[in-house]
Amino acid sequence: MYDNYVFDLYGTLVDIHTEENDAKVWEKLSLFYGFHGALYDPQELQESYLALIQSKETDLKGELEKEPHYAHEAFPEIRIEEVFKELYAKKGIKADDALAVHTGQFFRVLTMEYVRIYDGVRELLKALKKCGKKVYLLSNAQRIFTEYEMNYLDITKYFDDILISSDYGTKKPDIRFFEQLIEKYHLDVKKTLMIGNDVRCDINGAKEAGLDTFYIHSNISPKDDKKPDSTYYLPAMDMKKVKELILQNASGTHGV
Repeated sequence: MYDNYVFDLYGTLVDIHTEENDAKVWEKLSLFYGFHGALYDPQELQESYLALIQSKETDLKGELEKEPHYAHEAFPEIRIEEVFKELYAKKGIKADDALAVHTGQFFRVLTMEYVRIYDGVRELLKALKKCGKKVYLLSNAQRIFTEYEMNYLDITKYFDDILISSDYGTKKPDIRFFEQLIEKYHLDVKKTLMIGNDVRCDINGAKEAGLDTFYIHSNISPKDDKKPDSTYYLPAMDMKKVKELILQNASGTHGV
């Protein structure tokens, strides 16, 4: 019987598809930059964007490796708004934080084909709260995207806390990201269940942190995911079944 339920977001609760390689995205984004005085050719803008991300991730990984408790591979997570801000700076434009965020959100909307919750998500979250459980989110994501998408989908209110990797400089499966939540709320790991759709990030990372795990193979799980050594397992997204199994456990009637 668990007291705490920790959810991944994308591919677990939320179905999303984005396409960043569409040439029209970079044409429109270059227009947006141009409107603010930063003149880019679409291809130049895309190449500069990708190069800045790579550079920032490399720099951040170097910083992580200097930490005294660094053990093996680092999983850095940058703040994407800094990339959009530096793209202005490369053209001599001093953008404030608000413009950088708005530019990033415009980019997100341009790339997004859809974002929606899986059928039954609200019912599951409501039921857990009704049972008196603590519900947390641990997501590899960007605050400037995810916070607004969750508000749009009207699911923010169901969580006791929302931890987004861009706020912490590291991401799943790095045990340090899991420990941020565990230590913040003094969670008993034996009474905490991680629910996710990615074997490497959600399941292996949570197991290393001492959590039980529930793997759901969804439409956007990594294609090379094999059946994991998880506490609980569903081979396909079925939120009705997820609710049934989790609530059986939450009520203490029997295991999954």
